[in-house]
Order: sequence, then C-alpha cells, then structure tokens
Amino acid sequence: MTHRPPLHVGVRSIGAMRVGIAAVVVLVLTYAYALRIGVGDSNPFDFFGYFTNQTSLLAAIVLGAVGARLITGRPVSSWLATARAVVTAYLIVVAVVYNVLVPGTGSAPAWVSSLLHGVFPVLVLLDWILVGDRPRLPWRMLWTLLPYPAVWLTVVLIRGVTDGWVPYGFLLPERGLPSLAAHVAGLIAATIGAGAVVWAISRIRPRVVPASPHR
Repeated sequence: MTHRPPLHVGVRSIGAMRVGIAAVVVLVLTYAYALRIGVGDSNPFDFFGYFTNQTSLLAAIVLGAVGARLITGRPVSSWLATARAVVTAYLIVVAVVYNVLVPGTGSAPAWVSSLLHGVFPVLVLLDWILVGDRPRLPWRMLWTLLPYPAVWLTVVLIRGVTDGWVPYGFLLPERGLPSLAAHVAGLIAATIGAGAVVWAISRIRPRVVPASPHR
C-alpha cells in the first residue's frame, strides 16, 4: 500500500485560519447573547451556564491563541497544546450530546445551534486530525480533562437546588438522585472517552504539515 506524502501548508496560513474561525465563534456567541438581552434575559450566568456556550468560548480563545502564535512565529507551548486537546474533547461531547441525545432543544436560532453544535466542533476536530503541529500527548495528562467539567457540574447542581436554574432538563433536581448520578457519571465518562479519542489521534500521522514561511 502506498502512502501519500503530507501536504505542506504555510504556517501563517494555518494560524490565520484558526484565528478567523475563533473570531467568527466569538462574534456568534456575542450575537446570541445580544438576542437574549433583547428579550429581557441578560443574566450572563444563565447564558454562559450552558456547557456549549462556555466550551465554545474557551475553544475559541485557545484556538485563537494557538493561531496567533503561529502567525507571529512563536512556538506553541506544551500547556497550550494540551489545552487545545482538552477543548477539542469538550467540543466532541457538545456535538454528540446535542445531536444524538437532545437535538433541537436549544433556544438560539437554528443556524447558531448548527454552527456551535456541528460546524465548529467538526472544524476543530478536523484541524486536530489533519494538521501536524500537535504533539504526541502523554496518557498521564488525560486527567486534565476532568477539573473543568467537575466544577461546571458542581455549580449547575448547586444552582439547581438554590435558584432552580439548570441549563439542561436532565440535571433538574426533581428528577431524583439516581437520575442525576447517572447523568453526571455519563457526562464524565463521555468526556474521558472523547479525550481518549483526541489523545489517540495525537499519535496518528498528520495529513497537513505546517511549512516554515522560509521554506
């Protein structure tokens, strides 16, 4: 079996693409929040209480930071590369949960939901699969996936029993402790599973290799 040679693409072009995607996502989130303000729901803790909105913003920040470093010719640090892997895993969870388990339940316009739950996660995953500036991630760092969703779930559950607000119906306190425990365990398991996929991909030969601007 023959192997096709990798495609060499200018490092600044890859960086610009990532910054552009990140900027679009931030603008879409800003637009969606403006719509909520327009109907009298301006509480940022509600809007950004959604896992989709939080992780999309985090992923945009990380992707933009990685892209900016490529444009300016600075190396991507190991912690930033790990952060990129982590947010990629989160977006996989966002896409799978929304499109498989709770499709069509969002309050945002359909095109916003499609972008945040479909287009953006797919682009970020394809970037991780295809572009060869990702490091080979050590399995001992897989734990870095867990602190953020653990904090998010804790805050959501506390809000559920205090002010009664939860972003998703399956986390309502009245569903009972067994249901809540099962859904929490499922979300944590899904996060670890998505992370394992991202970590495994880091060991696959990339299709696109960033080329030096002096190449």
